[in-house]
Amino acid sequence: MRLSSDLITRVRAAVNGERLLDTAISLVSVPSPTRQAGAVADRLAALLTADGFAVERPVADWPESPAVVVRWRATPGGRTLQFDGHLDTVHLPYVPPRVENGILYGQGAADMKGGLAAAVEGLRALRDSGGLQAGGILLTAHDHHEGPWGDSRQVHALIAEGYVGDGVLIPEYLADRLPIAGRGQAVLEIVVRRQGERVHEVFRPPGQPDVIAAGAEVVRRLNALNARLSQTVYPYIGPETAFVGQIHSGEIYNQSPTECRISGTRRWAPGHPIPDARDEFFALIREVAVETGTIIDGEFLVMRDGCRVAEADPLVGALQAAHEAVTGRSLPLGAKPFVDDGNSFVARGRVPALSHGPAADGAHTTNERVTVEELVRVAEVYALTAVAFCG
Repeated sequence: MRLSSDLITRVRAAVNGERLLDTAISLVSVPSPTRQAGAVADRLAALLTADGFAVERPVADWPESPAVVVRWRATPGGRTLQFDGHLDTVHLPYVPPRVENGILYGQGAADMKGGLAAAVEGLRALRDSGGLQAGGILLTAHDHHEGPWGDSRQVHALIAEGYVGDGVLIPEYLADRLPIAGRGQAVLEIVVRRQGERVHEVFRPPGQPDVIAAGAEVVRRLNALNARLSQTVYPYIGPETAFVGQIHSGEIYNQSPTECRISGTRRWAPGHPIPDARDEFFALIREVAVETGTIIDGEFLVMRDGCRVAEADPLVGALQAAHEAVTGRSLPLGAKPFVDDGNSFVARGRVPALSHGPAADGAHTTNERVTVEELVRVAEVYALTAVAFCG
């Protein structure tokens, strides 16, 4: 797809870096841990209304913070490109916004209030420049993204209620590739228990089940599963994985505990049936329970399914053309390392969705940061992607 130099210049000139930064600061200024994003949703709705956009507030299965929606069209025909972002942040101590040496700091600066502000600025630039000759933009923003606190219910409800474009851009902090594939993910929660009370190690009755040993066996088998999975490598995404990140048990070094807790993840390739991965997990923990004489309960909490977008999809070409117009270089095709709402749009909405946002640092930490220059770049790329895709 080719974009004319005059159109590129006109659309990029309409991106206002100062206005974009003000929007990002305004959003970061409102704390919004997952399931508590109502106030920042109100802030975004007010900003968009002040900009002259008609704002809808669908409940989308979460009355505590109704979603924010804007529909803007250049003409009745053409495709609709959706800019979708989440307003909630992970549950870490709140850090207010500040700008130093062209860098925006604060909770949500990287993940993903900065990226969402860039998408909003891309929408403004399209309106102000008149660069979109056909089609339109659907802007959606919502709560309930970050796990394990959220369960994606708002984006799922938006999809079910028809708030879906012909293609979707997600401004997550991924800028070094054009991600056409992504693995699905479930969180594994495992509790190993035994009957009886906690007891000093020297007073353990003969044959008492050892929950730590049983937990270690669960970990060993998950690691063995991961080794088997690593033998099959899928295009772009690599292998499926089973991973353990936490194991907790006991109150003191010489006490026989009654419980051991294990947490981890299971990631799978697009097209791998979720029930198969779930059944495999529960079969594994059942076998360990029988062999160790313990009681093992597990949860297989699906966050999002795997996704794949065709290399020849028009959205892929449009994003590539826009990125080349702004930066002078193309993006290598690849996979996104995380799961995000794009997985849901592909798996549930049956529309192509690509994650592209600012090259930012510190996501899921108390030191989130992103350069203003990167936010401007994303706004320009989003606006020009719409020009290439919608018309």
